[in-house]
Amino acid sequence: MSETKGSGTGAGLQSGEPAPAVWAPLAHPVFRALWIAQLASAVGTWMQTVAAQWLMVQRGPTLVALVQTASMLPVFVLGLPSGVLADLVDRRRLLVAAQLLMLVTAGTLAGLTWAGLTTPAVLLGLVFLLGCGTALMGPAWQAIQPELVPRAQLLQAASLGAANVNIARSVGPALGGLLVAVAGPAWVFVLNAVSFIGVVAVLLRWRRPAQVPVGGERERALAALWAGGRYVCNDPEVRRVLLRVLLFVPPSAALWALLPVVADQVLGLGAGGYGLLLTAVGVGAVSGAAVLPRVSRRWGSTLMVAVGSAALAPVLVVMAVADVPALLAALLVVAGLAELAVLSTFNASLQLLMPAWVRARGLAISMTVFMGGAAFGAAFWGALASRIGLTETLLIAAGVLLLGAATVAVWPLSEAAELDRSASMHWPVPSLMFEPPPDRGPVLISIDYRVPPENRAAFVETMQELALARRRIGGMDWGLYQDAYDEQRFVENYLVASWSEHMAQHGGRLTGGDRDLEERAWALLKEPPVVTHAFAATGRRSR
Repeated sequence: MSETKGSGTGAGLQSGEPAPAVWAPLAHPVFRALWIAQLASAVGTWMQTVAAQWLMVQRGPTLVALVQTASMLPVFVLGLPSGVLADLVDRRRLLVAAQLLMLVTAGTLAGLTWAGLTTPAVLLGLVFLLGCGTALMGPAWQAIQPELVPRAQLLQAASLGAANVNIARSVGPALGGLLVAVAGPAWVFVLNAVSFIGVVAVLLRWRRPAQVPVGGERERALAALWAGGRYVCNDPEVRRVLLRVLLFVPPSAALWALLPVVADQVLGLGAGGYGLLLTAVGVGAVSGAAVLPRVSRRWGSTLMVAVGSAALAPVLVVMAVADVPALLAALLVVAGLAELAVLSTFNASLQLLMPAWVRARGLAISMTVFMGGAAFGAAFWGALASRIGLTETLLIAAGVLLLGAATVAVWPLSEAAELDRSASMHWPVPSLMFEPPPDRGPVLISIDYRVPPENRAAFVETMQELALARRRIGGMDWGLYQDAYDEQRFVENYLVASWSEHMAQHGGRLTGGDRDLEERAWALLKEPPVVTHAFAATGRRSR
């Protein structure tokens, strides 16, 4: 099955090559235009966040924290379906639809606020709808990054994406706080609605090349959803990233959920002062974007995550025990830099780990884990603060962050740039006696191997790794068997749901890493393997 070698390693930078400059992705016109439009939209979003939280701040920490929960919960609920959509439909059109949804929702929020009809329930409901737009947009936006910049610049693109959000965080909150104080929250919501127009305009002008579905046929929605979950479950490197997201995001959510309460009740700051505290976070993130690629290349992903996670803990401690605004603002600069380092590392790792055919679904699963952790974490810390107090809650969150940082010794991240996840069509097309219909299945793939006795242990060990690769691309009921009459003969069997699913495996689901793994196993054989295909004798077709 590995007679034809796929082209290109796609492994990113080699160890001796210099890292691209942090601003290198901005040399690509479409990326640059979208980045600028997204910056304007993100400024509007942060202005709205300040206005929405400030409308709730007098109603207690629980309702303040629920603003964050309402904005992030939709991604937890809709993240996976959004990822499926992003892999099945035109991503440009999906992004336009998401932006229009947010434009209309923000405009509605402005109108209701002007009319004096924005109750807590109305505010949380509309913030939830804005979060639905974010959920629709997120997987598609992240999945198009490899279409806009070269693979070697993906970390820089991820850093610039995070810097984009944090430049907006350094400008938007201050503008939002000032505008709330001068003109009221309704004008903030109006400007947020207007901010979506630029993104829509850029997307409509982008002439995205036509995308050919893997295997020449579009997957069905439920099958595509199952395929995304199956891939993540059978990729240890992806699972490790998601574990680290879970260890970082829920405790770090305490900072964003409770900072408005600290600003109001502990520091006695108004909306403008709260905006300036968020500005300090943005300043830290923007300054970190310039050095992140060089530091990440020197330290590696695991150390970046450990240091970034540990650096957030002192910020929570100061929030808990100090009442000096200048000290907290200085540490929030560190918080912005630390969060950028951790989240950019997660994002870039996943983009490098996920093959193109399933990238949006994999990123959607990551967004679901991230936003679910943030949404439920924010609600938990808000409720806990109402019950036991701000100080105790923030100290507990700091302790959880430190414990999470310590676990990198047990659960480190892989260096994703060293793994080849580029498409490899090295399996030859099967030559059958008849042409089966696409939905004919299940299909049994059997591969005969002859293994010398001295290579047996190494072969079995390598095949256990290959089993995960088979399952990632759709293999079911995988098994490796040794012939009871010929100890040198081994048979690998696995099922695929349908013939079209198997043709999709031939047509682009395999990666360069899968090819390399097969070649390691084949190098241990006495002769080339023999592959056969069989269908269920009853003629049953896949559902």
